[in-house]
Amino acid sequence: MTNLGRFLRKLRIDHDEILFDMAEKLEVSPSFLSAVENGKKRMPSDWNERISILYDLDLQQQDEFTKAIAETEDSIKINIANAEQKNREVAVSFARKFSDMNDEQLDEIRKILFGGEN
Repeated sequence: MTNLGRFLRKLRIDHDEILFDMAEKLEVSPSFLSAVENGKKRMPSDWNERISILYDLDLQQQDEFTKAIAETEDSIKINIANAEQKNREVAVSFARKFSDMNDEQLDEIRKILFGGEN
């Protein structure tokens, strides 16, 4: 089981839910959720925000969730179709320069994204 799977399972248990309950909230089958928990299926990209909202994750939980997701993902997709032009430009520029960033630059970005925490 992946760290993401452990996170999701712990979240369910902490909320006194069985697999069926969480699957229903996420509008998927229990077998699909089980496959995500066991690392056999990729977690849908919209679950990051949905789970954070549905389970009212605090900052520490959001950070743990983000790290667990990052460990399992090889790539991410961002929908910028409805984003303002400035946001689109930043997203595209970030994607182009991502692999060339050094640790100091990444630390600065993390501080911005996580409100000063690193």
